[in-house]
Amino acid sequence: MAETSVQLPPARYEYGGDEFVFVELDQRMSMQANFKAMAITSALRSEELDGIVDICPSNASYMVRLDPDRLHPVELADELRRLEHSAGELPADFTVRTRIVDVPVLFDDPWTRETLLRFRDNHQDPSVTDLEYAARINGFSDVGSLIEAITGAPFIVTMLGFVPGLPFCYQMVPRERQIEVPKYVRPRTDTPERAFGYGGAFAVVYPVRGAGGYQLFGIAPAPVFDLSQRLPDFAEHIAFPKPSDVLRYRAIDRAEYDRLRGEVEAGTFRYRSRPVEFRPAEFLADPDAVNRRLLEVLG
Repeated sequence: MAETSVQLPPARYEYGGDEFVFVELDQRMSMQANFKAMAITSALRSEELDGIVDICPSNASYMVRLDPDRLHPVELADELRRLEHSAGELPADFTVRTRIVDVPVLFDDPWTRETLLRFRDNHQDPSVTDLEYAARINGFSDVGSLIEAITGAPFIVTMLGFVPGLPFCYQMVPRERQIEVPKYVRPRTDTPERAFGYGGAFAVVYPVRGAGGYQLFGIAPAPVFDLSQRLPDFAEHIAFPKPSDVLRYRAIDRAEYDRLRGEVEAGTFRYRSRPVEFRPAEFLADPDAVNRRLLEVLG
């Protein structure tokens, strides 16, 4: 498989003043780099070192905030190098305990379509929609085939960021099957809340309305961010997605979208999710088999 051939370079360590240590595992995104970041940050959490304030994993890197009065940054960097070495390319027995989540999406919806049509001058090809453009440059015969590819394999949440609650999601397929699209030539000044977008190799659900540059493919009926914490899924955290979550984007029709929006507005909506465990080493060896097992958990 293509992902198993990725050879990670030596990590790059940098200091952000006295309170931060930044570690870049690779300059490009790969499942291997993200899994290694998960393994290192998971091991670091389990050590419960005095002086660590926060651990922030990212796509192919991570950052640690520390209290320099309790832990010297150089000492922390030395410990991180030790963990990098012990992690190797990826421990065969490293297990990710997470959850798989069903995320409904209404593709080619009227709201994102209206938005993208207002900003065609910002786009690479003003003569087509974002879905049509993405299908063409990725070699699909039509939009339906592109949607089938997006919904046919799950995505992993590699990080949260840019704005609070925004999940960066990387599809769990070999590199040669990754869907990739450029961002808009110039960002939009408007994007609907809950818009399903794609930029580079990452899918996102926009948590709030605002500017954006990802290609617009559809809209989700359920939020990923709830500042009021009104919905049951947000009782503990204002953002629902978590790094390492596995998301299955599922295409729905307008009738199901309206029904689910009604549940959201009534305060009764719950994401359908199940706890799962998977070993990244097994995934890298046979992604399709692992994906089938993960999707079977949702039923």
